[in-house]
Amino acid sequence: MADQDILEQTLAVIRRGTEEIILEEDLRRKLKSGRPLRIKAGFDPTAPDLHFGHTVLINKLRQFQDLGHQVVFLIGDFTGMIGDPSGKSATRPPLTREQVLANAETYKEQVFKILDPARTEVRFNSEWMDQLGVSGMIRLAGQYTVARMLERDDFDKRYKSGQPIAIHEFLYPLIQGYDSVALKADVEFGGTDQKFNLLMGRTLQKHYGQEPQVCITVPILEGLDGVQKMSKSLGNYIGVTDAPGDMYRKLLSVPDQLVWRYFELLSLRSLDEVAALKADADAAGNPQEAKKALAEELITRFHDAAAAAAAPRSAGNQIALGEIPENLPEVELKAEEEGMRLLDALRQAGLAQNGKAAKDVLARGAVYVDGAAVDGAAADPGLVLQRGQVYVIQAGKKKIARVRIV
Repeated sequence: MADQDILEQTLAVIRRGTEEIILEEDLRRKLKSGRPLRIKAGFDPTAPDLHFGHTVLINKLRQFQDLGHQVVFLIGDFTGMIGDPSGKSATRPPLTREQVLANAETYKEQVFKILDPARTEVRFNSEWMDQLGVSGMIRLAGQYTVARMLERDDFDKRYKSGQPIAIHEFLYPLIQGYDSVALKADVEFGGTDQKFNLLMGRTLQKHYGQEPQVCITVPILEGLDGVQKMSKSLGNYIGVTDAPGDMYRKLLSVPDQLVWRYFELLSLRSLDEVAALKADADAAGNPQEAKKALAEELITRFHDAAAAAAAPRSAGNQIALGEIPENLPEVELKAEEEGMRLLDALRQAGLAQNGKAAKDVLARGAVYVDGAAVDGAAADPGLVLQRGQVYVIQAGKKKIARVRIV
């Protein structure tokens, strides 16, 4: 295969799940050099646990490792004591060094569920920032103007609305940019809300006589509500350390319209595999089986295959409707076509006395299929359970059945 073809295939892998590459021609030139590139991503350890939103970026780092490059996983123990102002409408309270270091240890444990330790260099930005000193910080601050700093969207909004901006918040993007100088980064990753900070790295590298880094932004993953970004504070997150049953239950509750975005940003399956799953989902009229496939992949990644196989049962046990008995008998329900409507399954399995009762319990949002709540307000009453599949269905507080559609 020609070198140009290999380069185009490499760029196709890199583009997947990214928002913007600044500048792609710089990236092409760096890749053509044939040397392993230094790929930087910084994380402020402001909370002890990572969630799936963080892994969007970490997955991209792993792709670069698989392409033969070196990842620098930067833990911002110094910047974490400032607090990243990106996207914030108010000054964020700083953490103590003890809090930052404790959180950093848990980060290191979690990221190696994705990253290859042999191709990962873990660094702390206090290594060089503690040595920079007051005079060095003043010289660094002299590289940028207040007017340029106020061009940043969140600073601009706060300034115009009269909300306070602390001087130390101006230092954050400068320090993040200087990290790229200290590490001699070829590429830096960040969320779309980090674009200003990433570009600061390019600016400072030019000032210090280095070749400017390529900035790659990745999308912000929506949470389980399908609207706001995934966040622990909003409660719409899936944690990297969540129990297998919790992961399964949450992934099956992802809004249908968001499933394919989750595949694009979280799955390591090829685009052809994802396209085949989508075709099957379109034919079935719902993406339930695709959600199960995604759950199996992600639970296997963060736990193991055995945990993924057991997750559907343990997911049901997490629901506060009463524990599912281990020896719950299996009921066979005969489908007239390729599947059976959920409404009919509720009635035939004895979970509802009649069709009206089935509609009522569904409308109350009290029906769970394999641990995932069925949204009664939005659900299609004709939701179909597929022939040949086994489902655990719960209706109300006490009625539970394991059914096989035949």
